[in-house]
Amino acid sequence: MSREIYANIIVDISHENVDRPFQYRIPETLRGRIRVGMCVLVPFGRGNKELAGYVVELTDHPVYLPEKTKDIVRISDKGVLAESSQIRLAAWMKEQYGSTMITALKTVLPARQKMRTPSRRRIVLAVSLETAAAVIEECRKKRASARLRLLEKLYTEKELPYEYAVGELSVAPSVIRALEEKKMIAVTSELSYRNPVKGKAFPKRSVTLSGAQCEIVTDILADYRSGRPGTYLIHGITGSGKTEVYMELIAGMISMGKQAIVLIPEIALTYQTVSRFTSRFGSRVSVIHSRLSMGEKYDQCERAKKGEIDIIIGPRSALFTPFQRLGMIVIDEEHESSYKSESMPKYHAREAAAKLASYYGASLVLGSATPSLESYYASENGSIRRYELTQRLTGGQLPKVYVEDLREELRSGNRSIFSRKLQQMLGQRLAAGEQSMLFLNRRGYAGFISCRTCGHVMKCPHCDVSLSAHKNGKLVCHYCGYEQPAVNTCPVCGSGYILGFRAGTQQIEENLHKLFPQARILRMDADTTRKKESYEEILAAFADGGADIMVGTQMIVKGHDFPNVTLVGILAADLSLCAGDYRAGERTFQLLTQAAGRAGRGVKPGEVVIQTYQPDHHSIRYAAAQDYRSFYDEEMGYRQMMGYPPAAHMLAVLVLSLNEESGQRLAAGLVRETAKAKAEEAVQVIGPAPAVISRIGDQYRTVFYAKSVNRAALIAAKDRMEILLEMQKPQKETVQFDFDPVNGY
Repeated sequence: MSREIYANIIVDISHENVDRPFQYRIPETLRGRIRVGMCVLVPFGRGNKELAGYVVELTDHPVYLPEKTKDIVRISDKGVLAESSQIRLAAWMKEQYGSTMITALKTVLPARQKMRTPSRRRIVLAVSLETAAAVIEECRKKRASARLRLLEKLYTEKELPYEYAVGELSVAPSVIRALEEKKMIAVTSELSYRNPVKGKAFPKRSVTLSGAQCEIVTDILADYRSGRPGTYLIHGITGSGKTEVYMELIAGMISMGKQAIVLIPEIALTYQTVSRFTSRFGSRVSVIHSRLSMGEKYDQCERAKKGEIDIIIGPRSALFTPFQRLGMIVIDEEHESSYKSESMPKYHAREAAAKLASYYGASLVLGSATPSLESYYASENGSIRRYELTQRLTGGQLPKVYVEDLREELRSGNRSIFSRKLQQMLGQRLAAGEQSMLFLNRRGYAGFISCRTCGHVMKCPHCDVSLSAHKNGKLVCHYCGYEQPAVNTCPVCGSGYILGFRAGTQQIEENLHKLFPQARILRMDADTTRKKESYEEILAAFADGGADIMVGTQMIVKGHDFPNVTLVGILAADLSLCAGDYRAGERTFQLLTQAAGRAGRGVKPGEVVIQTYQPDHHSIRYAAAQDYRSFYDEEMGYRQMMGYPPAAHMLAVLVLSLNEESGQRLAAGLVRETAKAKAEEAVQVIGPAPAVISRIGDQYRTVFYAKSVNRAALIAAKDRMEILLEMQKPQKETVQFDFDPVNGY
C-alpha cells in the first residue's frame, strides 16, 4: 500500500482566525498532479463548504489522525499557479507588514484567475505545387469557385490567416473542412497572446553614454558577473540620463540570458517609458498595470513565465511578474510614495524588491533626482552603493528658478491665482511658440490653516505637524490628539486672512482662458484620465505640440520629457508642507524639484516660477537652488531630533470600528500591549487619536503610532497585538498595521 501524501493549504478566507495552513489528503486520482503553488478546491468547516486554497507545502507527515483528514476535491480550473518565490515573498510580507497569508498571496499574484488565451488559426497548403496546380484546374472545370479562390491564393502565398479566408475570400468553414479532410490543406492553431504594446511603433534612438554613465554600468554589471549583486542608488539631477543607464544595464542582463523588471511610480509614465524601451529592445518589452483587462494581465504573466519577454514595465504590482530568470529590478523615481501599498499588507515596493532580488541573486537599482531619505541614509551608512550624475544629458543647464512671495502679491492688490511674474512669462511663451506646464500642488492637502499675510501655519506644539480643521470648530493633530479652538485671526501678525486653501485644476484652466483666450490648454488630473487610453492621448497630444499649456496635479511632474517646455509654474507650492505628517518637508522638496526639472530639457533654456506663502522654508529654498545635499542634512537633523524614519522606525496602527467607543477601547488596549516591550527595545507610543478622516462608510477610525530605533521591536509589538486580537476575537473592529508610513493618518 502506497504511503499517504498530504498538502498544507492556505484557504481563501481573509480572517485572522483561519490564518494558518490546513492539511488535506491528496487522493489517488490527484497523486503526482498536485504541486506547490496550485489553486485547489477543498471542503472546509462543519458544512464542508467548497472553498479555493493555495498549496504551500507537500508532506508525508500527517498532522491529524488519517480518518479525520479530508480529501482535496479537485484542482481549480480558474486559479493561477503561484511560483515558489511568490509564496516565500508572501510569507515574508505577512511577517513584516502584518496581514493574513491569503491576502499576502493574492497581493503577489498579478493575475489570480486563469483566462482563455485566444488562438490564431492559419491555413497551410499541404501538397506540392504541382498537385495544387492540377486541383486548381479541376476546380475551374467544375466551377467550384470557393475552393478555387482559396487554392489559388494558397498557391502564391503558401499560408493564410483563417479569418482572411473566411472573411476576405468568402470561403465557408465547410469548404475548408472538406479540403482539410482530403489532405489538400492543414489548419494550424497557436496561442495568440494579448499584447498591450503590440502595434505601437517607436523610432530608434541612439544615445552615447557619458563617462559617468559608463562607470555606473561597468561597475554594476561587473558585480553581477562576479556573483556579488547588490543594491545601488543612482542620484542624478533631472535630465541627467538615468533612463539611458537603466537601458544599458538591462541590455547587459539580456546578453547574459536574464530578465528585468522596471518599476515606474505612475501609469501616466507608462507611455513615455515604453516608447524608450521598445525603441531599444523591440517586442521583448511589455507592461502590467491596473488599466489592463484581466485577460491582458494573465497573458503578460504567461509570456513572462515562458520567456517570451525580457522586460516588464509598470507600477508597484509589476514587481510580482513571474519571471524565471530575473537578473535586475529597477525602481525609477524610487522616492515616490505610490510605491507604498495603501491596503493590507502595506508593503513598500523598495523593501519587497530587495527581498525578491535576494531570492534570485538579482541586482536592485534605485534611481531619483530626489532620493528618499531612507535610500540616501542607507547610502551614507554604506548599506547600498551610491552614484552621482551631476550633468544634464543634453549639455543644458538646470532651469533658472524664481520664488514669488504670495504675501507680497496680496499686499500689492493681486488676488489672482497667478503671480504677476508668472502671468508675464506665460505671455512670453505663447508669443514665442514655446510650451508651459502649470502644476497645482494639492498633494497631502488635509484642511490645514495658514495666514495669507505672513505665511504662519497652525501647528501641533508636540509633533511639529500642521493641525487640521474639523467641522466642530476645532484644530486637531492626528498624531497625538492635541486640539485647540479654531482661530479667526493670525496669532503671529493679527491678520484676518487666516483660512484654508480652495483651488482646483478646473478653476485654474478657466482663469487661464480668461487671461489668454488664444491659448490651447490641456488638463491632466483624475477627472480627465478616467478612460483606459486617456493618459497616452493627453501626453501624446502635448508632445506633438497640440497645446500651449498643460495644467495638472502631481501626475504631470514625474519623469516626463517635453523638449519644447521652457516654463514651469508651481502654484501653491506650500500646500504639501501642511499635510499633517512628518514627511511633509521631504515630499514638498521632491515635488518642487521634480516639477522644476520638467523645464528646459531640450536645447532651449528653461525657467521656473514657484509661488508660495513660505519662501523661507528650507524645503522651498533648497528646491529652488536644486540643492539636495543641504536639504538632506537639515531634514535629517529634524528627523533625528524627533525620532522619525529613517533615524528610527515607526509603526502606525489603525483601528476601524462600527462603534466609536469600542474602537477607542480596543486602541487603548493595543497601546498597553505595545508598551510591554523589553527595556532594551525601548518603544515610544504616540496617541491614540482620531485619524485625519475620522469616519468613512460608517466606520470610525482611530490611530496610534509606535517608534523605536529597532524595527524588530516594532515587529515584536505587532506580533503581540496580533496574539491579543486572536484571543479577544473582536467582531466589529479590524486593525491595520503600517510600518514607516508614507502618508499620515
